[in-house]
Amino acid sequence: MHVPDGFLDAPTSIATGVIAAGTVVVALRRARTELDERTAPMAGLVAAFVFAVQMLNFPVGVGTSGHLMGGALAAVLVGPWTAILVMTVVLAVQALLFADGGLTALGSNIVLMGIVTVAVGWTVARLIVAVLPKRPASVVPASFVGALLSVPVAAAVFVLLFAIGGSIDLSLSTLMAYMVGWHVLIGIGEGIITAATVGAVVAVRPDLVYLARGLQPRLLLKRSDGSEVLADAPAYAGAGEPRGVGRFAVVAIGVTLVLAGIASFYASPNPDGLEYVAGEQGFLDSAAEHTFGSLALADYGEVGGIPVGVAGLIGVGTVFLLGWVIFRIATSRRTQAADDQPVPVPAQGRD
Repeated sequence: MHVPDGFLDAPTSIATGVIAAGTVVVALRRARTELDERTAPMAGLVAAFVFAVQMLNFPVGVGTSGHLMGGALAAVLVGPWTAILVMTVVLAVQALLFADGGLTALGSNIVLMGIVTVAVGWTVARLIVAVLPKRPASVVPASFVGALLSVPVAAAVFVLLFAIGGSIDLSLSTLMAYMVGWHVLIGIGEGIITAATVGAVVAVRPDLVYLARGLQPRLLLKRSDGSEVLADAPAYAGAGEPRGVGRFAVVAIGVTLVLAGIASFYASPNPDGLEYVAGEQGFLDSAAEHTFGSLALADYGEVGGIPVGVAGLIGVGTVFLLGWVIFRIATSRRTQAADDQPVPVPAQGRD
């Protein structure tokens, strides 16, 4: 659902840009509570994975396709505020390097795919986890429902934006029916991909799933007198020290590179849900030519004759490095803030 330049007028694009910028500033501050030196690389991995999977359009019905948005997935894995930063990095790289999503529409795309999907996906998944059994596996069905619902809600928000500053006059009820209807189908694919990814991580490293925090089973220790006591550390932590992400990162990077470098060749060539509906409703021609549409990487290498797999690998590397730098900065600021706190000095007793 990458909105191109021209679909929305300038005032609407400016307004969404202001909303997006303000939310990102808040997210930069709030993400410090979700990230630490161990999970910062995880956020970079999630950003790279979302970029790679967004390249894999899957067929939906006849003549159209869908792709992962990724907001719900990112929120479940790394937390909602960090997820907003993840999606912002992905969308910015797509717009600036690959001419995917308009430059003046970047704010709109961040609002739709980087804020709405995160907010809906996280809220729904968290509510469902609250009523399911308290175990990491409960995060999987919760993430499926959250991801599924996030897509049609984002489509509905686009219709509201179009009602305010759309390029042409048309029946908004018809547009709403088309957008929500197609994106419910796309949402099913979103839910399946999200649940499968979350399930795979939960199966091997539940400690790396943000929504699963507090749900991990704890070790039951037996004392010499026969009584039992719960250990302070979760069962996955062994001696109590958090495990690093090194081995997990290697596998995750490998999967991401295969998706971007090989699987991307087999993506559906059909237009995505928004483009298909725009063609059906008669406003596709209002899309403006992208400012960077002549760059070599535009349209994922098609303009410059670069194989889509190579373009995908370049994108994955760029997103990971940019995301890792941003998340490390957020982490270092959190560490600095902790270091700046005064250290309490015990009061000296009287002689």
